Amino acid sequence: MVLGIERAVIAIGGPAGSGKTTIAKLLAKKLRLRHLSVGYFFRKLAQEKGLTIEELSEIAQQDPSIDRYLDSMALEEAKKGGIVIDGHAAPWLLKDVAHLRVAVIASPEVRYRRLAERDKKNIEEIIKETKTREEIERNRYRRYYGIDIEDYTDFDLVINTERFKPEEVVEIIVKALELRIKHTE
Repeated sequence: MVLGIERAVIAIGGPAGSGKTTIAKLLAKKLRLRHLSVGYFFRKLAQEKGLTIEELSEIAQQDPSIDRYLDSMALEEAKKGGIVIDGHAAPWLLKDVAHLRVAVIASPEVRYRRLAERDKKNIEEIIKETKTREEIERNRYRRYYGIDIEDYTDFDLVINTERFKPEEVVEIIVKALELRIKHTE
């Protein structure tokens, strides 16, 4: 079966503040695909429950139904095709349906600065929250899924977002997708 861009499933992962959602939104717009951000739904769920992201992460560590709900939502949308999905673990969880699995990375300093700007918090608070959350998530994904969310060896593409503007990252991903499509013809 020939893959067309309009049916493509692109999964973008990486740590908090790496640019996952920014890149995914721009990519979806450029390719006229749908976009789903697992992190957005996680933050929304925390807000609805009156919890911080860290508090919900701690609860999710004990209650796998939270991750299972978000993961099943992402998988169902991916199966429909024509979508860019971003989430910390999306490329691992969607490995059987994603046509392109991308990791976006950046140094902790850059990620903390981006998160502080996004969340309108001071940098010290962001560093503390992010380190706590990432440790919880690392343990959670290892325990529930047997994956190391810092190991990108099975990905199609790993891009350091410090080195490129968001639009340039999108161009790199588009080129990789075009090459993937060419190889399915």
